Amino acid sequence: MKYIFVTGGVVSSLGKGLAAAALGTLLEHRGLKVVLQKFDPYLNVDPGTMSPFQHGEVYVLNDGAETDLDLGHYERFTNCELTRNNNLTSGQVYQNVLDKERRGDYLGKTVQVIPHVTDEIKNRLREVAQQQPCDVLITEIGGTTGDIEGLPFLEAIRQFNLEVGPQNSIIMHVTLVPYIKAAGELKTKPSQQSIAKLREIGLHPQVLICRTEHPLEDDVRQKLSMFCNVPIGAVIEARDVDHTIYEMPLMLQHEKLDDTVVKLLGLTKAQPVADMSHWKKFVQRVINPKKRVKIAVVGKYIELQDAYKSIYEALTHAAASLDCGIDLVRIDAETVEESDLADSAGILIPGGFGDRGVEGKIRAVQYAREHGVPFLGLCLGMQVATIEFARNVCGLSSANSTEFDQQTPHPVISLLEEQKEVTNKGASMRLGTWPTRIKAGTRAHQVYGSEEIHERHRHRYEFNPAYREQMLQNGFVISGLSPDETLVELIELKNHPWFLACQFHPEFKSKPNQPHPLFKGFLAATLVEQA
Repeated sequence: MKYIFVTGGVVSSLGKGLAAAALGTLLEHRGLKVVLQKFDPYLNVDPGTMSPFQHGEVYVLNDGAETDLDLGHYERFTNCELTRNNNLTSGQVYQNVLDKERRGDYLGKTVQVIPHVTDEIKNRLREVAQQQPCDVLITEIGGTTGDIEGLPFLEAIRQFNLEVGPQNSIIMHVTLVPYIKAAGELKTKPSQQSIAKLREIGLHPQVLICRTEHPLEDDVRQKLSMFCNVPIGAVIEARDVDHTIYEMPLMLQHEKLDDTVVKLLGLTKAQPVADMSHWKKFVQRVINPKKRVKIAVVGKYIELQDAYKSIYEALTHAAASLDCGIDLVRIDAETVEESDLADSAGILIPGGFGDRGVEGKIRAVQYAREHGVPFLGLCLGMQVATIEFARNVCGLSSANSTEFDQQTPHPVISLLEEQKEVTNKGASMRLGTWPTRIKAGTRAHQVYGSEEIHERHRHRYEFNPAYREQMLQNGFVISGLSPDETLVELIELKNHPWFLACQFHPEFKSKPNQPHPLFKGFLAATLVEQA
């Protein structure tokens, strides 16, 4: 097995995760089996309790792990199915070390960063390599070189590289080459300083991914090669993509990144060239669609692009499959008005927690229902659709969720039974993949073409079965239930062109050439509406 470690320097948000995922795509298309993982230096055990404003979306895996959004890139760009072992944080590392110390596992030794913390990090590398056999294991190190909390991870990599040998492991450093407008040139000094910082730790990158807004001319490449001690062929230009992140693998292939990595690691199993023809066709459909449609997304974290990252990507995948482009209208749920929705061919309401913006989301659902606009609700989107129907169709004017009003006389959404005794917030929701039985003859059945599906969940509250009959009598349709028929998973409306909402998160299972059925069905309906 070969190992690639992806580090970052100069500034954060350079796209290390995308670079790792794009390399994974290229290596897979050369016939290699690739697994990716992320090491996050923050002290949270996982991002599950972090605000989207702090961290972006929480990406949920099949096994219920709440992970960094970069794992979403990994699963979308490659065929690997990840587990909780593919995301390690400093919080997990220190928690494990302290648990072992309390049990007496260290036999009276003084517990230190070296070797105990670094051993814990190396153990995770070996564990993933053993549990998920592959040709190449790509590990992204979060944060920026020089961050104090990231030092144990870099030290662990130094030790690990020594143990497996230089022929089996390389470091790919993602750095910034800024353009100084006043000087009219690209500057390499920040990258030199970043590499120098790694060298102090004992790490020597073999590949340099240079994030830049301008082309890297030969003299700049030569300078980076000389001062960073990297072969000039391994100085890779990674300019800002023109249209979509899915151009990244094609850009890196043009720069011969996969050739460089295959040569450095001696990957003799690799096919001579990555056949990216299907990927290119997908990218072309994203860049040059034959038609466009306007979609309103009504959310509470709308100003932060990464808060709904997987939803936006799922819309892109579905749109490309229909040779359609999307004009996204991002609307703040706290300030939404009917006029904001008037020109949209479809309305989507994503998940969220807390009462801020809920009444705005309910108004958006009402508009979609009354005006026959195609609607897709996800998680909280299903719950607000239920509340809106109870209030405005069933006449239960005070209907609400106990999450927002514990004294509501009509709790049409209430706490899951198993959640009533839960006190800790972290990793305590209904998480991961659960089965759903779909009712024949419903729109959901038509969309999925199956009687049973498996989708990923992240919620504490559910549809209250005490209101089931009253809702059904008024045209509410429950089209998906848990196998024991206790939990409502999918709802829709009679006498509406296209109105579907789900308790789960379908966006986590969408891929570029495998769009999710719900998103594809929703967009197909919006095209009909627009026409």
